Amino acid sequence: MSDLSVDSTAREMAAAVRERRISARELLELHLARIAERNGTLNAIVSLDEGRARAGAAAADEWLARRGEPGALHGLPFAFKDTHAVAGWRTTYGSPLLADHVPDADELVVERVRRAGVVVIGKTNVPEFAAGSHTFNPVFGTTRNPVDPTRSAGGSSGGAAAALASGMVPLADGSDMGGSLRNPAAFCGVVGLRPSLGRVPEWPLYNQWETTSVAGPLARNVGDLALLLSVQAGPDPRAPQALGDPGSTFAPPVSGTLAGLRVAWSLDLGGAFEVDHEVAALVEQAGRLIARHGARVFSAWPDLPEADDTFRTLRAWHLHAKLGDLLAAHPDAFKQSLADNVRLGETLSGADVARAYTQRTALSERMREFFGSYDLLVLPVTQVPPFPAEQEWPTEINGRPMTTYLDWMRSNYLITVTGCPSLAVPAGRTPGGLPVGVQLVGPHGSERRLLEIGAAFEAARDA
Repeated sequence: MSDLSVDSTAREMAAAVRERRISARELLELHLARIAERNGTLNAIVSLDEGRARAGAAAADEWLARRGEPGALHGLPFAFKDTHAVAGWRTTYGSPLLADHVPDADELVVERVRRAGVVVIGKTNVPEFAAGSHTFNPVFGTTRNPVDPTRSAGGSSGGAAAALASGMVPLADGSDMGGSLRNPAAFCGVVGLRPSLGRVPEWPLYNQWETTSVAGPLARNVGDLALLLSVQAGPDPRAPQALGDPGSTFAPPVSGTLAGLRVAWSLDLGGAFEVDHEVAALVEQAGRLIARHGARVFSAWPDLPEADDTFRTLRAWHLHAKLGDLLAAHPDAFKQSLADNVRLGETLSGADVARAYTQRTALSERMREFFGSYDLLVLPVTQVPPFPAEQEWPTEINGRPMTTYLDWMRSNYLITVTGCPSLAVPAGRTPGGLPVGVQLVGPHGSERRLLEIGAAFEAARDA
């Protein structure tokens, strides 16, 4: 057996399987041992099926012996987010209404990752219908942070980030509307990318023209994230908004430099949200680090006054369109915060939705102009460090009340409605040892450049 461990990079694991220095079966057993060690505490992986996983690993080894040309992820254990339909695997969306739901077909993001050769082991835990940035539901319970299990792992891709950070899987997938890839990445100390709309196409969807939610990758480092993005990305005729660049555009190796970049740094987008003092200190430290490595860093930010109303309107419209009938039929089967958000959509008029899309167009244009002056925008991923797992959401920051469930997530969702890609990378830890991340935001369609900048930031941080 190779000297690989579950804490090796995904690229090292894939190379070792490809070069037959380790078998898919051996690699799976390493990960199943870590799952046995940690999942009981963290509750990150759900619907685990060791028997099917072992059969899948054996099939991966037989395929490699017979055909010899593996996919980019051949033999890597993988658990899909429990909102992504995987043929033959229980997919609950974190809802008791779908606790026994088993899809008969893969959705597109799953199809691509499976085609790349992964060994499916189960699913990763989510909040109900992926609504919220703390992962708990009545089907599987609460996912806990691998750094400190008394704390939240974030959400909605909280199970994915916790499984990844704890070495239960080498890569993970997720989705992001108001921060569901970025928030758990920051809370668990891993890397997450909210890509541009259409970079990772999705199908089937109830509405192909809904523009706030996207799928994307999570990894423990930028190079591994590039590997998964290279599999997820690329056009598909079933997804009319898919961008045309092939997935290979984003494949590793990835390297870059911070020298010469024009960087806009902002703690709070001009007072648009409150930031915990410990988070602020690490975001300020990240700005100084970027400057020391040759970037020109300015205190600057885009003016986004319409972003809050735009996001809240489109989120409520989306949730009601998707879940309104289900809530009407099962009014007691939803957590209160989700039910409230779905019902909020009932109050919206066509004029409200039109206003939100008009504002979103203005925000996109303003960001295009902003990135004519700057190469990168740097700001916090989350406004708070990981909070106690028993809380549903932080009710205050620095003594300032958070009056609604969404108030503490503005740092993420204000970026969502700009349409720009955002890479969440670890920035450091609080004095109490809790992870904090920074968002690296670039122009629409700039994922390759963003990965290169992210790799350079990682190298500077770890130097």
